[in-house]
Amino acid sequence: MLKPVVLLPIILLLGGCALKQYPQSPKVSDEEAQTYNCATLDQEIAKTHSVQQQIDKTGEFDALTVIGFLGDFGIGNGIAKASANKHATARLNELEQLKTVRCGHTTA
Repeated sequence: MLKPVVLLPIILLLGGCALKQYPQSPKVSDEEAQTYNCATLDQEIAKTHSVQQQIDKTGEFDALTVIGFLGDFGIGNGIAKASANKHATARLNELEQLKTVRCGHTTA
């Protein structure tokens, strides 16, 4: 059995603590999918590209990166960024598929 002195640091390291706040992108809801027209889809695709740019900008090296590394070797911030990227990419793919179906062409 591990001693509490060894167990506590392991738990803290694996817990991860994200200091940076990344924008989150929700999935395309059924209501959105039914009501979006081609112009609205173009707007939503542009907004999602903007979210991806915000994620990249938030992920840049700064003081919070250093503090995050000192706290948990940057694990929390890395997990938060990966999750935000995953959700933004998923939303973008859903919007582009919906646009292909609704508007008959893909975005460039």
